[in-house]
Amino acid sequence: MNNKKEEAIDKYADTLYKLAFLRLKNKEDAEDVVQEVFYKYIKTDMQFDSAEHEKAWLIQVTLNQCRSLWRTGWHKKVDIFDEQEAGAVFGMEQAYLMREKERKLFTEVLKLPGKYREVIHLFYYDNYSVKEIAMLTGRKENTVTSQLTRGRALLKKALKEAYDYEEI
Repeated sequence: MNNKKEEAIDKYADTLYKLAFLRLKNKEDAEDVVQEVFYKYIKTDMQFDSAEHEKAWLIQVTLNQCRSLWRTGWHKKVDIFDEQEAGAVFGMEQAYLMREKERKLFTEVLKLPGKYREVIHLFYYDNYSVKEIAMLTGRKENTVTSQLTRGRALLKKALKEAYDYEEI
């Protein structure tokens, strides 16, 4: 393995792990996906035009690996979510999420259906534009915009219900 690939692995490991964790809601599966992505990355002979192209390829392969894992029989029947594990994964780097309102928002994002959780994460947490998300996920820009809108509506509804319930 060349030095450039080692640097890329060090640089993107955390981002890819977080993306896989958000998608799969499970530490072990996220680790497996990232390991498989880097295995494919090391084995590929593909020449990348730029660092952004390389990052986009890694994110796309991560999303594809998550989808592949999600299609297995086990994941169709089981939806595992460990809130403490989520806090451990994101707590150190993003300490503000531990404040109550932001923690609730983050928890609700993790509860969203995968297609909404994915675009919400890429848009708000990784700061990608709609155009970039469309490119990374292989979706049309209008689809990404619709999914962001629907994801926001689901979050608004869930958070409103949570706060209405607490006020009683």
